[in-house]
Amino acid sequence: MADAIISHAHESIAKGSKSFALASHIFSPAMRDDAAMLYAWCRYCDDVIDGQEMGHGQITDYRDGQRERLERLTAQTKAALAGESLRSEDSADELIFVGLARVFNSHNIPHKHAYELLRGFEMDTDIRHYQSKDDILDYCYHVAGVVGVMMAYIMGAPDEKTLSRASDLGLAFQLTNIARDVVDDAKAERIYVPEDILRLANAPTTAAPLINPDNWPAAHIAAVELLDMAEDYYQSARVGIKELPFRCAWAICAALSVYREIGETLRADGPQAWHERVGASKGRKLWLALMSVFSAIGKSGVSVTPRDGLYERPSTF
Repeated sequence: MADAIISHAHESIAKGSKSFALASHIFSPAMRDDAAMLYAWCRYCDDVIDGQEMGHGQITDYRDGQRERLERLTAQTKAALAGESLRSEDSADELIFVGLARVFNSHNIPHKHAYELLRGFEMDTDIRHYQSKDDILDYCYHVAGVVGVMMAYIMGAPDEKTLSRASDLGLAFQLTNIARDVVDDAKAERIYVPEDILRLANAPTTAAPLINPDNWPAAHIAAVELLDMAEDYYQSARVGIKELPFRCAWAICAALSVYREIGETLRADGPQAWHERVGASKGRKLWLALMSVFSAIGKSGVSVTPRDGLYERPSTF
């Protein structure tokens, strides 16, 4: 069963995120397996809530039954972390949750972090309204920053300062995601760009008008504001890389460079970028990953900058 768990996890990350799959190959084999098992659970939960498969597609009635699906995910997660057998008609479900328990037990990851991620999915279920930057940063932590925290445990860097820098990287990734997906989210009647930012850009604050290309120039101004926010978190995350072993540092530098490229492409190409999926070519990703080795080699020279004004992780759950 162990081989099946790992094989399923690697299949999940390969289908769900080519960028993260590429970076994960730099890890040692054991750490790569653990990262894949964590990713598989995160991806599965996200897909169950959003009515997608590997982050793609969208069933039209995905909101129907969201609360019930979240409750099922919470119960399955609780059972898995408690060491209880998972009762499921789908054997793939069992592999995902057994893998989750293995990773948490192997690295002594506090269980509260799994529930923090589920809290992020609860925000989606509640159709939460994001008025300000603080609102969206709280969401970003719960759906992505906490994943960075859990990855820091896997990489053997669980001190509080490094956990905050790891969270910053997750926030940067999610802010980049939101900027990239403005139009796709609007098609699913979702808006994650804070209303304050949309209003300042004279962009629509409801979903339907954001689908209209005539409104994309204003929406792009708002998206760039999110990318500017992401830059502060990318810069902070680089400080945390100093505390990682070399291969881990290289893998994280690669993920940072490859993912940041998404935002830079959107920034450079302007509103027209939304006519297709924004991203980098396979060759470009490989080049960025390879060049990231120099950032890992020079990690000791990164200046330690304060996190003044950045999002603070919840101290309690």
